Amino acid sequence: MDMTALVLLVAGLALLVVGAEVLVRGASRIAVLLRIPPLIIGLTIVAYGTSAPEMAVSIQSNLAGEAGISIGNVVGSNIVNVLLILGISSVVVPLVVAQQLIRLDVPIMIGVSSLLPFLALDGNLGRLDGGLLFGGAIAYTIFLLVQGREEEVDVDTAAGTSRSLRPWLVNIAMVVGGIAMLTVGSNWLVAGAITLAVAIGVSNLVIGLTVVALGTSLPELVTSVVASMKGERDMAVGNVIGSNIFNILAVLGMASLVSPGGIDVSPAAMNFDIPVMIAVAVACLPIFFSDNVISRWEGWMFLAYYAAYTTYLILKATDHDALPMFSFMLIGFVIPLTAITLVTIAYRSRRKRQQS
Repeated sequence: MDMTALVLLVAGLALLVVGAEVLVRGASRIAVLLRIPPLIIGLTIVAYGTSAPEMAVSIQSNLAGEAGISIGNVVGSNIVNVLLILGISSVVVPLVVAQQLIRLDVPIMIGVSSLLPFLALDGNLGRLDGGLLFGGAIAYTIFLLVQGREEEVDVDTAAGTSRSLRPWLVNIAMVVGGIAMLTVGSNWLVAGAITLAVAIGVSNLVIGLTVVALGTSLPELVTSVVASMKGERDMAVGNVIGSNIFNILAVLGMASLVSPGGIDVSPAAMNFDIPVMIAVAVACLPIFFSDNVISRWEGWMFLAYYAAYTTYLILKATDHDALPMFSFMLIGFVIPLTAITLVTIAYRSRRKRQQS
């Protein structure tokens, strides 16, 4: 066994855990200093910070002439963020969902997800598309910060700490340091995992569909789990929703701007992966409506869908004989059953609200 790879794997995991702890602690204290709710910090500073790997991968791939990787990186990460990260976080601790997310941010996530295929109808995201997306990211961020300042928080707590410069410097340093540790830790973990996977004979294809696909979403995963365990549940959910919005608006926007020929969007992405991303975003609304809580059974449902999605990708990439039967079961049974479940959740939630 390659000891260097094993050390990278363990050190990367440790750095991810420590980085998430530092980031959540610094971000929650900045929320107090700024007198804005932790949810807003989760949607902005934490979400954008944990999306740094996606931004780095997209820009680097464009500069290397592999612009198409950006689409797979963003779409795959958005699917992972909801199905895997919210799934695991809510299984650990049921997540309370703020009204703002249901009323504003999840609809925005659905809107920008649905906008993507329209911009890519010609098979390419050009600089004009990129400018539109990136401008949307700036407008969304400014709107959140302005709205956050208008909401009431514990002013007495904030007033006692905001007069000194030292708390600001310390907490900003914690946020920056936490983001840096998350980025380095995810790189180390992916590098070690790839080396070990090759050593035990796993194919490059399977490695790409599993280890590398998860790699850029590890910061969001660890940060959301740590935040939920520390009681910062608004930050845990806000991190995921904010990251998904940021990935489409800022990451794809910037990638389209820096790529001379824009980003090519493959027919496969248009016909399968992007619709799955939109469906996953839409599925958040009825689940979030159910008593404003993502329960453990809903978390398990998210995880089951992630397992089904990953299985489909692997079967399709390897052209496995089981693909037709698996596709039939997925389309003919699982998807309709889930649609009925989501409609039932939304109906029961509406009836309960009307009766109360």
